[in-house]
Formats: sequence, structure tokens, C-alpha cells
Amino acid sequence: MSTIDIILPAAQLEGTSATLSKWLVAIGDEVKKGDPLIELETDKVSMEICAPNAGTLSTIIFAEGEEIAVDTVLGRLDTKLTKIITSTVAVEAKKANQVVNNNPVNQKINNDQTSSDEQNSKVSSDNLSSEQLNIKADFTIDDSAQYLLGPAARRLLKSNHINPNLITGTGHQGRITRNDVRSYLQDTPKSNAALATNTPTSIHAPAARPLKGTMVKHTNMRKAIANHMVKSLLETSPHVTSVFEMDMSNIIEHRKWHKTEYTELGVKLTFTAYFLAAIVKAVKEVPQVNARFHEDELELFSDINIGVGTALGDKGLVVPVVQQVQSMNLFSIAQALSIQTEKARSGNIVPSDMKNGTFTISNHGVSGSLFATPIIINQPEVAILGIGKLEKRVSVEEISGVDTMVIKPKCYVSLSIDHRALDAHQTNLFLSHFVNVIENWGQ
Repeated sequence: MSTIDIILPAAQLEGTSATLSKWLVAIGDEVKKGDPLIELETDKVSMEICAPNAGTLSTIIFAEGEEIAVDTVLGRLDTKLTKIITSTVAVEAKKANQVVNNNPVNQKINNDQTSSDEQNSKVSSDNLSSEQLNIKADFTIDDSAQYLLGPAARRLLKSNHINPNLITGTGHQGRITRNDVRSYLQDTPKSNAALATNTPTSIHAPAARPLKGTMVKHTNMRKAIANHMVKSLLETSPHVTSVFEMDMSNIIEHRKWHKTEYTELGVKLTFTAYFLAAIVKAVKEVPQVNARFHEDELELFSDINIGVGTALGDKGLVVPVVQQVQSMNLFSIAQALSIQTEKARSGNIVPSDMKNGTFTISNHGVSGSLFATPIIINQPEVAILGIGKLEKRVSVEEISGVDTMVIKPKCYVSLSIDHRALDAHQTNLFLSHFVNVIENWGQ
């Protein structure tokens, strides 16, 4: 018995090993050169190992799921050509002849050779797939055997719009292999290939090259943010987030009527001012949210000092604190908020402006975010509120006993908590009160 090893060439593998994910053929199956035999998976890609020659799969050495190294023998092929393979080759030659039988050149093919091929073949043309016989009639073929195409070669020819007349086959009986097509694509200038095929040449992705990046040194602020995030999320607080949807119609209307009045007094009235006011009312219902967690105790505060996450572009973010919000009306909140955020954005904020926070809000929606799960920045606080992007949404409301679709300005509001201090009950109760205050503002 004449056999040939099926191996994993080192050149085909990026790393040092791969996993044999699937055998595409079984023992006893007959294959042609270039037919896919095995599917492999690495940590980056999936790939196929193809038959190095025609034959019958006689041995499987590695089973599916096993890890293999390069240059390892995976199985073996019996390379003795079978009756079916020989017959298929002969019939394909005959079919290739018939496709172009109107070409005078092709009519000169040796009749004795054709008869010999027909005698060796006992498989009818009906047993061949349309894929095996897919040879275009508008190609002028000089030698029928030269244009016998395997599936892989045929796919390459079709995808690159290549006329098989232009390629010399190196396979069995002049068969055009996948490597023949690839060699043609590499050796033929693009302009000539385009002229010969009258179709655009294929576009190849750029080859991978070593990455060369630019190192940008972390600022002290970025280092501090990183340390706070890691400490909060991984070392301190088990975070859980709950999300509600909120109708902003009433505060939009209220702001529309009072914005000019506030501006004339030198104060910018923002939605965030309304949110701080609503936080105060919700905290009064759920005081555990306005607290700090200690190993043996939960420290509750009567002062509600709200930190406001303020983005500074590429420089990072800071959290200026609006102190004692529980003692302010909406105008005072808007005024204090404007002062603190302006100090942050102008670079005039000092450490004392960021001390004594008991609760934090992140209005991430101003940058387009629909939904987020903010991390508790200021440990050992136990909660942070997130406000998403305001947008018009379709909702269903019952009007006069009839379900009616209406358009409302809405956003998502989330509360991320330290689950050591709070449970779902307090979290959802706080959000319910907060949303209720906003949705019923002025009523």
C-alpha cells in the first residue's frame, strides 16, 4: 500500500500549536488533491488542512478536540487511485470536451484517447454534481484535460474572474489546482490580468506587519482614576445596577418657562439641577443610599453632599461636590452647581471642592450614551446615579380607556450600588421615588 502523511506545516500556523476541531472526511472516504480534510482552530483563527494528494483516508491519528503541534502527522492517505476517482476524471474530461465542442481546435482531440477514457469510466454523467461540471462555455479551451477543475480551484477562478485558458495545470492529467491559480494571481501583473479577463482583479487585504505604537505617559489624574476604579470595582464594592425609564416632559416644560429668568440672574438652569433636587427627595425616603460603608457599620448622613461627575475631555474627569443640597431650593442648586462645574472645567478646582461627598451622579447622557453602569468613584459611598441620553420615544398610554401610542421625551436612569450596603428593595425604591419626582414636577 502506498501512503502519504497528512501533516500540519509550520508555515500554516501562527503559534506553536492548534486544536483539531473536526475531521471533514471519514476513514474510507476518497479525496482529491486540495480537498479539505481537517478543520483546525488556534487562539486567533480557524483554518483547513487539505489533501496533499488524491487517495483514500486510511488512518486517523489525532481525534477531534486534541491539541496538535506543527509538523505532526495527523493521519494518512492511501494514494493508490481508486476506480471512482479515475472514472470521475475521465467523465469530467468528456464533459469539458462537450462544453466547447463547437470550437474547431477542440475537435482535434485524439479520438482514441477519448475512447480509452470512456472505457475506463463506468460512472454516468448524472452522478456528477453541478459543481464538478461548472466550466464556462465562453472560454476557449485548447486541451480538455487541462481544464479539469477541483472545487477549491474553481472557487478561486470564479471569485477572481480568471479565464482557465490562461493557466497551465500541474495536477493529475493536467488538472488545475488551487496552487496553480494562486501562482497565476501572484505572477500576473494586475493590468494584464484585468485585460485578459475583462473584469476587475481581486483586491487582497494588506499583509500583517509588526505594530508600532506611540507611548503616551499617563497623567497623575489618569493614574488616580485608574487606581480608584480598580479599588472600587475589584477590591472593595460588589456592584449591582438597576435601571428605570423616565419621562422628562414636565421638567422640560418647567425649564422652558424659567430658563430665561434664571439666565437674567446669572444662573444656568440645567437638567442636572432638577436631578439633584429629586435626589434629595428620594434620599429622604431611602436614607441608606446617602451613606458610607464600614466593616461593622453603615454610616448615615443628614447632609446630602452630591458629587457631580464632570468630564474634562482627554484630561479625564473630576467629581466636584455640591454641599448640603438638602437645604437648597432649585435656584440655589443651579447656582452652586454652575460654580462647581465651571471651576472644574476651567482648571481652578481644588481638593476641598471634592471632599465630603455622600452620593454621586453621572449625567453621561450629555455625551450621547443611552445607558451605562457607572462605578462608585468616591469610596466608601454606596451608590451612584446614572442619567442616559434624552430622546423622543414611542410609548403606549391608556387615554379615555383606549391604549394609545404617544411620543414622549424619555431617558434611562440607573442606580449602581454597593451590594454590601444595599439590596434590590432599597435600590428600586429609591429609583421609584426619584422618577416619580421628575415625572410629576410642578404638580
